[in-house]
Amino acid sequence: MIIVISGPSGVGKGTVIKELLNLDKRLVRVITCTTRKPRTGEVNGKDYYFLSPEEFFRKVKSKELVEFAFVHGNYYGTPKKGLEQGLKNNLDVILQIDVQGAKKIKNNYPDALLIFLLPPSMKVLEERLSGRGTETEEEKENRLKRAQEEIDERVFYDYIVVNDDLKATVREIYEIIKEERKKRSS
Repeated sequence: MIIVISGPSGVGKGTVIKELLNLDKRLVRVITCTTRKPRTGEVNGKDYYFLSPEEFFRKVKSKELVEFAFVHGNYYGTPKKGLEQGLKNNLDVILQIDVQGAKKIKNNYPDALLIFLLPPSMKVLEERLSGRGTETEEEKENRLKRAQEEIDERVFYDYIVVNDDLKATVREIYEIIKEERKKRSS
């Protein structure tokens, strides 16, 4: 099964996915590509594949990406090879991608499970973005503006989960995944 987890910047997608991967060895995360620069502590090939724009567009041209989008001034995309490898190994593949990418995945893989992660409030989201200290004030404002646009797109998702408490959020998403597995195996 393909599981897409989307939500605005700072909502906690990466942290939630990390916890889910620790819970279940049948889950695997596909590492996506980006043209943005690595943040402090991020590792190429672990967090993202950090590519030059030229490398990224070579992958687009050679159809190595199942989806790609321009978000927050950079390109992001999902390698087809990683996605197909996980499915071939009978694993449930988790993708951390934006709403544009989620729609493309759903068009190409209609059975994909789409989960949208919401912040408890815009104020909390702003605090989280400020707290991580990785964006300039202008970038933060752009991310907050984009967050509202992304939140408006949540209607396209199968499930909406509010990330108010990490443990409760992980538990709720894991229950959704287990229920979907049951539905799909019967």
